[in-house]
Amino acid sequence: MLNTMTNATPKVLIIEDDQLLGELLKETLKRNQYEVRWAEDGVQGLRQIKEFMPDLILLDIAMPRMDGYEVLDAKAKDADIKNIPVIIISNSGEPIEISRALPLGVTDYLVKVQLTPEEVLEKVRGQFAHGTSNVPPPAGQPATPLKGRKILWVEDDDFLIGIIARRIAKEGSILTTSRRGGDVVTLAEKEAPDIIMLDILMPDMDGLEILSLLKANEKTKAIPVIMFSNLDDETKIAECRKLGAVGFFVKARVNLDEIMGEIEKAISARAK
Repeated sequence: MLNTMTNATPKVLIIEDDQLLGELLKETLKRNQYEVRWAEDGVQGLRQIKEFMPDLILLDIAMPRMDGYEVLDAKAKDADIKNIPVIIISNSGEPIEISRALPLGVTDYLVKVQLTPEEVLEKVRGQFAHGTSNVPPPAGQPATPLKGRKILWVEDDDFLIGIIARRIAKEGSILTTSRRGGDVVTLAEKEAPDIIMLDILMPDMDGLEILSLLKANEKTKAIPVIMFSNLDDETKIAECRKLGAVGFFVKARVNLDEIMGEIEKAISARAK
């Protein structure tokens, strides 16, 4: 679980075999007041997890001697370290085994080809700011405000969908997903969701076009829509607002706690 004590320096362990990237991550985090260690392969990394007991791990998938999945598997078998959250670092286009990674402490991910120091900081800060942990809520915990609410999530990134599905399940919400923009209006008519989360960059149809169709349809125009993008584009944001979106997120600069908070606000506002 993340260290939330105000007098303790947050500890981050980087496990990454690319020396340039490893140095970049290490120096970026150190400059921002994190205590950082860096291991250059999975064997060293697993040893450092046990010795350093970090609050957060940045873990590469493709590494020599012991890959990221093997580190996750070994970590899961050790009661002292199994609940430490992990942000995966993947190569662009590298298939991530969702069913294997998500139960093993993975809470987010970074893509090397898109990685910037600012993105790293946003992801790490998000983990510490909200005390994100993979430990499920205790039995008997009161129902969340989103329990029973229907969420339609339009996203073609399978790994991101996997992370979202875990969080939605914890909230007790009902999740419907679509990886094709062309299916969204039909799904929205059929499912009547309380909110739609819509990625701008879809493989078959632009998110702005989908938003326009939703708002032009009598059956779906009242459903609040929150848009997502990989880029912080003021023109796109303004266009989304003009077309009727109630919110806009840049993926690299947001975490699931913030997203769930905005979903709750949008649904509550619609009910008033």
